[in-house]
Amino acid sequence: MKNKKVSKVIITVFSALFLFLGLITFFSAKWYLKIYGNVGFDSVLYTLSVSFEGVEGGLVIKYLTGAFLPAVLVFLPLFFVLFPPIKRKFKFYPINKWISLILSFSLCFGLVYSSANEAGAIEYISAMGTETSAFIEENYVNPENVKITFPENKRNLIYIYLESMETAFFSQEDGGGNDTNVIPNLYSLAQNNLNFSHNGGVGGFSSLSGSTWTIGSMVATTSGLPLKTPFGIDANTYNQGSFLPGVTSLNDILHQNGYYQTLMVGSDSSYGGRKQYFEGHGVDKVYDLFSARADGIVPSDYHVWWGMEDKHLYNYAKQELTKIAQSEQPFAFTMLTVDTHHIAGYVCELCENKYDEQYENVLSCADKQIIEFINWIKAQDFYENTTIIVTGDHPTMDGEYISRNVGGDYVRKVYNCFINTKAEAKKVKGREFCSMDMFPTILGAIGCEIEGEKLGLGTNLFSATPTLCETLGTNTVNHEVSKNSEYYNKEFLMLFKKR
Repeated sequence: MKNKKVSKVIITVFSALFLFLGLITFFSAKWYLKIYGNVGFDSVLYTLSVSFEGVEGGLVIKYLTGAFLPAVLVFLPLFFVLFPPIKRKFKFYPINKWISLILSFSLCFGLVYSSANEAGAIEYISAMGTETSAFIEENYVNPENVKITFPENKRNLIYIYLESMETAFFSQEDGGGNDTNVIPNLYSLAQNNLNFSHNGGVGGFSSLSGSTWTIGSMVATTSGLPLKTPFGIDANTYNQGSFLPGVTSLNDILHQNGYYQTLMVGSDSSYGGRKQYFEGHGVDKVYDLFSARADGIVPSDYHVWWGMEDKHLYNYAKQELTKIAQSEQPFAFTMLTVDTHHIAGYVCELCENKYDEQYENVLSCADKQIIEFINWIKAQDFYENTTIIVTGDHPTMDGEYISRNVGGDYVRKVYNCFINTKAEAKKVKGREFCSMDMFPTILGAIGCEIEGEKLGLGTNLFSATPTLCETLGTNTVNHEVSKNSEYYNKEFLMLFKKR
């Protein structure tokens, strides 16, 4: 009798676990796709694998209320139907503990499979687990084997990643997806300077597999490679020790050529491995929320949104750029904004309430702040010998905003603008290119001559050389880089080499 009771308890516990696993997976997938949109399972996997330290607190609350709570509310009545805690006088159907276990397991399997398929996990597993591609090996151009000639008077570089900034925020009349252009200053900035475009107006670049989230984009734009998380390791590997130790990145090249380099973010720089990546590839100093507290930019206990809002970030950047520019050493200053992060962005005291959508008010505010910052740079003595590059990091992950305001057939592209470049571009309109093409293009913008015009998987857009997207098609390139690459694992992650 005792063994029978123990057996029943064990079966009940396992049934409950199967049932809840299926439900939490189902509601989590629904929540993720609703909030983020279809950004690719690689970004989901990377995000879930890294430490959640530094994540904006509101996202956790939204997840708990939008996924965890519904799963619990559905789980409880289902569990009591399958395993009633008291004996029932009437049985409406024949059921026993083994049938309950089978039903729980079947429901779990069905929900997990359905969720995985909807989130793109099945396709990802197929590509990474069963499909091995030699695409990266066949097309990768190792910077170590390329002659890169810097101008005699080396130019300073300021690279600004605008969180989630894409061309969809332009009006339809201006080639965007909105009824209204909510970032008119950025539109005019690109129109009046240099903008590489997929169309005949102000356009942008594609965000492919391995670059649809911030650190993935940063890796792609500075190394010409996607950020991949092969089976057998988790993304925390990137946070512990070397981050892509086999890669020669933009920052490695600038370091080798005497540049003083900095990275500035308004959050915890360790989140996603950003600090580890940049410090491991030649960046001299990283500024973030913690250094801002130490430097008196914000109070010692300050924390809003992901850390501190952009109004403080821009003041911090002005302060540090003024100091850095006093040196005779050329500098490369990289910064990442944060206010326009999903969901709906952060409303600071500078934001106006001119639109019905909160996100549009935040975008409009970000639009004004970046222009004010660029105008400040232009007024500085160091501007004459400084190239400014402004790009989005990836398309916005605010899936609900996009579904409400942007047509489903609109082709979303990432914003880019090059200011005060050394080189002149041979062809800027009607280009098909991606974030990996930014790597050699950044060097081209500061006047570097690149033998063969290719680095990594990227092509210097200042040249007339076709990109991989132009020669093979964007969809083909995207499909190939999503597959498992033994070459990538060996040469860049150095999984099978002694570091």
